[in-house]
Amino acid sequence: MTRSMRVGAVGAAIAAALVLAGSGALAAPGGTGPATAVRPGGPTTGPGTGIAPGTQFTPLASSVLTTPVPVLGSDGRRHIAYELTLTNVASFPLDVRTVRVRDPLRKATLLTLRGTALRAMMRTIDTASADVPGITTIAPSATSIVYLDVSLPRHATPPRRLAHEVVAAGAPDGTPRTFTMRLTRVTPARRAPVVLHSPLQGGRWLASEGCCTNFGHHRWGTVPVNGTLGVPQRFAIDFFRLDRRNRTWVGDPRDVHSYLSYGQRTLAAAPGKVVAVVDALPDQHPPQPPPVTPIQDSVGNHVILKVGHGVFLLYAHMKPGSIKVHLGQRLRVGQPIGRVGTSGNSTTPHLHFQVLTRRTFFPSDSTPYVFNRFRLLGQETARIWDDNLGLQPTGTIPVGPVTNPGVKRRALPLDRAVIVLR
Repeated sequence: MTRSMRVGAVGAAIAAALVLAGSGALAAPGGTGPATAVRPGGPTTGPGTGIAPGTQFTPLASSVLTTPVPVLGSDGRRHIAYELTLTNVASFPLDVRTVRVRDPLRKATLLTLRGTALRAMMRTIDTASADVPGITTIAPSATSIVYLDVSLPRHATPPRRLAHEVVAAGAPDGTPRTFTMRLTRVTPARRAPVVLHSPLQGGRWLASEGCCTNFGHHRWGTVPVNGTLGVPQRFAIDFFRLDRRNRTWVGDPRDVHSYLSYGQRTLAAAPGKVVAVVDALPDQHPPQPPPVTPIQDSVGNHVILKVGHGVFLLYAHMKPGSIKVHLGQRLRVGQPIGRVGTSGNSTTPHLHFQVLTRRTFFPSDSTPYVFNRFRLLGQETARIWDDNLGLQPTGTIPVGPVTNPGVKRRALPLDRAVIVLR
């Protein structure tokens, strides 16, 4: 048999298996068909055989884009935020009906997405970063992404393994069928997120575009860099200074000096060594979003501080000429770094802050972190963010109450939290 004939035979075998799996002749895990195929010579799967029980051909291939790390959020719950990619390897469309995240060791379901909840958290790969209605149908040879947030009680023991079960409908032979698939398993990191002090001088701040389920250009910003798909800003926060009336700007929104964030001091949030410095880019001109910058200028004037093995702090969009540190300098906690500006891919003055896994913004992964102490005051009630902040009638953002205000320790401010940093 030639190579092309062998490949064709394998493809035909997979297609036939998918038809049988959908019909129940081959049991998908959780289905009602036989668990193993039995032949006159005995079982071909199971103990003592080369193929484990439950093994199946699946019309979806899956992967995750990071090693999940549990983190305590400002809502008092532990969050495991990551992404599951789903690629349709079949020759027919698949409509994803349900996505479940399970703890296989405890045999517990941790998260179920279906209907409206699934559509809110699922995008085709070409619309992954767009604020558009979700699409649950995956065309042949296409890939979609499901943005997952497993939310657990504060004192719950994080799972050691995460398993993914997907139920999808398709018609491989023209007849509607349902497929139940057990897909990728992942082991969450056992390490705790790095504990940081405030990266800014004290006061009232809006934590914008943060984790974990609201749409935002950080959490949903899925991009390929050097051929690798990732979410390099998954846990990034854009910090905007507020006054006691929750105003972000006062005066002319076309003037950077009208923004309360502009010129605020940035501080070393942990002791570490400066491994990158850029301080030569001009501020942008609010309130309209600037043209897309070259990739090397995307974070504007910035400092990257190495604070541990594989742990780097990024301070981005700083004011030109304000950076007070130099390459190779070792900093102590609270030492001034520079001042907030609006350089790079920035519309209005703010500090973009996050933890990186490498000493560069691209390519790198984004992992969670916690602040040693802050006070939670409330929650922004509308998505007013960098690109539309200066286009509002006034600089006042709408803020509503939260169920658990007060001092938070070793927690991550979640998206739209209004906090006091110390």
